[in-house]
Amino acid sequence: MIVGVHPLAGFDKLLHYRVPGPLRAAVAVGSLVRVPILNHHRLGIVGEIGAPRGFPVDRLKSVAQVVHPFPALSSDLLQLARWMSAYYAAGLDTVIEAMLPAAVRGGTAPRLEKLLAVARVIPSDEQAALARRAPRQARLYAFLQQQFKPQKKSLVLARLGLTAAVAAALVKRGLAREETRHLAREGYADDWAHGEVVAAIPPTLNEEQSAVVAAVRASLDRGAFATHLLHGVTGSGKTEVYLHAVATVLAAGGGVIYLVPEVALTPQTVARLHGRLQAIAPNHQVVVWHSHLGEGERFDGWVALATGAARVVVGARSAVFAPVHNLRLIVVDEEHEPAYKQDETPRYHGRDVAVYRAKLCHAVCLLGSATPSLESVANVRAGKYRLATLTRRVDHRQLPAIDIVDMRVEMLRARGVTALSRRLVDKMHDRFERHEQVILFINRRGYSSSMLCTACGHVETCPHCSIAMTYHRTDETLRCHLCGEQRPAPYACPQCRSPKIRWRGLGTQKVEEAVHRVLPRARVERMDSDTMTKKNRFRQVLTDFRLGRIDVLVGTQMIGKGLDFPNVTLVGLVDADLSMHVPDFRANERTFQLLVQVAGRSGRGERAGEVVVQTFTPQSDAIQFARRVDFDGFADAELKMRAQYQYPPCRHLIHHLFRGPNPEKLRFVAEHWARQVAARLGGAVEVRGPTPSPIEKIKDEYRYQLWYFTASVTQVVPVLAQMRDDFAWPEGVTQTLDVDPMSLV
Repeated sequence: MIVGVHPLAGFDKLLHYRVPGPLRAAVAVGSLVRVPILNHHRLGIVGEIGAPRGFPVDRLKSVAQVVHPFPALSSDLLQLARWMSAYYAAGLDTVIEAMLPAAVRGGTAPRLEKLLAVARVIPSDEQAALARRAPRQARLYAFLQQQFKPQKKSLVLARLGLTAAVAAALVKRGLAREETRHLAREGYADDWAHGEVVAAIPPTLNEEQSAVVAAVRASLDRGAFATHLLHGVTGSGKTEVYLHAVATVLAAGGGVIYLVPEVALTPQTVARLHGRLQAIAPNHQVVVWHSHLGEGERFDGWVALATGAARVVVGARSAVFAPVHNLRLIVVDEEHEPAYKQDETPRYHGRDVAVYRAKLCHAVCLLGSATPSLESVANVRAGKYRLATLTRRVDHRQLPAIDIVDMRVEMLRARGVTALSRRLVDKMHDRFERHEQVILFINRRGYSSSMLCTACGHVETCPHCSIAMTYHRTDETLRCHLCGEQRPAPYACPQCRSPKIRWRGLGTQKVEEAVHRVLPRARVERMDSDTMTKKNRFRQVLTDFRLGRIDVLVGTQMIGKGLDFPNVTLVGLVDADLSMHVPDFRANERTFQLLVQVAGRSGRGERAGEVVVQTFTPQSDAIQFARRVDFDGFADAELKMRAQYQYPPCRHLIHHLFRGPNPEKLRFVAEHWARQVAARLGGAVEVRGPTPSPIEKIKDEYRYQLWYFTASVTQVVPVLAQMRDDFAWPEGVTQTLDVDPMSLV
C-alpha cells in the first residue's frame, strides 16, 4: 500500500510513502501520520492512495506512525483545505494546521482514570482465610464488596490508607478487577448552573419566526445546499429560529456547527443550546471550540466530534473546521462581524468558508444579523442567498429610543472635553435608583489614547511603530497596542521638561473612572482585553452581570453584540466617531452596524430601553440611518456609493502588503512588482498603489501596500501566487496577500 502525504513541514509538495502491513488497516485519506523527512519525523495528512508516477517504488520510505485510529480530516475538510489554499493564496500545510488544533497535532493524551471493583464474590470462610493471610487485601475487598459501582482507585486507596501494591495483589488473585475510564475534559461543563436559564420547552413562535423556520426546514428536507440570510432586528428572536433548526437537524441524525464572532458570546450560546437539548435529547454533548480553552478540553472536544460521539459544536471562527459527522447545518450568528476574518495566514473569512463548506456537504448555511454585511445583501439581490426577515421584537417589545448627543455643544457647556454628557449621567442616575442596569461602550481600551505636551506639542509615540502610545492609569504605563512596547508614563515632557503633559482622548479606563465619580455607590466592572486575561474571567463577569451583581458594565466590542441581559434598560455609546473617521471605505457601514448592535443590548426584557449616542458628527448618514433603524435606506445609499467607486461588493479586493526595515528599498520593490503585475494580468485586475500604509511602521518594519480590484479572485490569485513564488525577493523584504480584507490599515 502506497500513500501520498501532504507534510506539515513548511512546503507544499505531495510525498509518497509505503504503508507497513500492521498500519494498513488504520490508514485512509485524511489520516494524520508521522513520516520521515530527511533526518526527522514530521506530521502529514494522507491526501491520496496510490503509487507515484515516474518514481521507483522500491526507493520509497515507510510511514512511521498513524497518530489517530480514524481520519483527522474528513473528505469535505480536505476539499475545503485545497480550495482555501487556492483562494486565499496560502500554503496547503498552513491551512491544514489551522484546521487541526495544536493539541491534536501536538500529541495531547486522553485523560484516563483507573477504577476498582469486585471481580467475583467469595464465601465468608474464604474471606476469613484471606483476612488471616493478607489483612490489607481483605480490607480492600470488603470495602469494594459494599459498593454498587466501580470506584476511583486513587480515592479508595487514599481513604483506606493502602498502597497500589495491595490493589495489584488483589487483582492478581482474581478477586478484584481494574478498569480504565476515559474522562472527557468538557469546556464549560462546570458552568451550566450559572449560565442563562433557557426554557426547555420551546416558546410559541410568532408568525414571522414560524415562516423562517418553515423555509429553513424545507431546505433541510431537500438535502441540497442552500444559504439563508436571516435579517432580524435586535431582540426579534433569531436565536430561537437557530435553536429550532438545530433541533430539526439533530432529530434527523445530522450534525451542526454554530459560529459566534466573539469568545464572550460562547457561554451564553452554549447555555441556550444545552438547556434546549436536555429536553429533546439529554445525551447530546455540546462541544465548545475556541482559543481560550485548555489543550485537554480542545483535544477531547475534537475527539468527540471526530468519532461521532458529539454532533454539535459552538465556537469562534475556527469551529468552522470542526470534524462534525454528517454535517447538515452551519449557523453563522452576527455574520457581519469583522472578527470572522483571520488576520494571519491563512487569512480566511469564517463566514465565507462556512458557506463553501456547506456547499461541499450539501448542507444549509444560515447567516443571521440585525445589520447584515453589504456583501451578503448583494448576494441576496443577485439571487445567491435566500432572504428571511424578522421585522419586530418578540412579544411586541419596542425598539429602544435612540437619543443623539452633540458633543460639540456638550464641550462648550462643560468648558472642556468630558467623557460622559450631562444627559447620559442623568439617565444613569435614574437607572441606578430604579435598580436597572447600564452598559457603556467605547471601542478603545486604556485610559487615554495619547499623552500630549501642551507646552511644546510633543506626543509620546512608540519607538517601533508609527502610532501614539496609549496611557494606562491603573499601572501608570504607556503601551503600544500594536507591538506591546511598554514604559512608565512620564511626569514631565521628555522634550521640553514641562510638567504640562496631559492625557488626551478616551479609553475604557477613563470611562470607568468617570462612572465611579458620578455613581460612587454603583458596582462597576470593566470588560476589555486588559481585564479579561484569565481563562474564565469573561464568564465570571457576564454571569455576575446577569445575576445583578454589577450595575454598570463598561467595555469594548466584546460587549457590543449578541449578549442578552433583560435588566439592561440604558446603553451609552460614549464615542460614536471612533469607527467613522478612519481611512476605510467600510467606515460608514461599521459605524451603522455598531450603533444598531450596541443599541440592541437595551430593552430586551419587560422594561423599555433607551440608548444615548455621543458624537461630534450627529449629521452623518450612518448615525441618522441608525437613529431611524432604517437598514434598507442605509444599504441602498451605501451600495450606490460603492458602485460609483467600484468598491466591494461590486468587485473583489486583494490587499498586498510589503514589509521591511528599509523604506526606500521597500518602495522600489513594490513599484517593480506593481509593474510586473500590470504587465502580466492586464485588464483582469486594476492595480492601485504602491503607497505607504495608514500605519506606516509596526514593530520596526515599514509598510507599503498595493490594492488589486478584480471581478474574479479565482482568475487572479493563482497568477499572483505563482508570480510571488517565482519573484526574486531581496533580503529584508517580506510580503503577504490578503484576499477580501476587512481592514485597510
